[in-house]
Amino acid sequence: MLGWALSFLVIALIAAALGMSGVAIVSMEIAKIIFFVFLVLFLIAALVHALQGRTPPA
Repeated sequence: MLGWALSFLVIALIAAALGMSGVAIVSMEIAKIIFFVFLVLFLIAALVHALQGRTPPA
């Protein structure tokens, strides 16, 4: 998912450099949304992993 966010960021930067402001704005918004979804899912996974108890070795 982070790869998708980075690819949309690259598309937005290229579109901005070429003067296509509409494409750049849309690509940047998509990149931001995907990045924040990735960030939330990462934090949830890290929290679950931290709270999950490990069983002692037998």
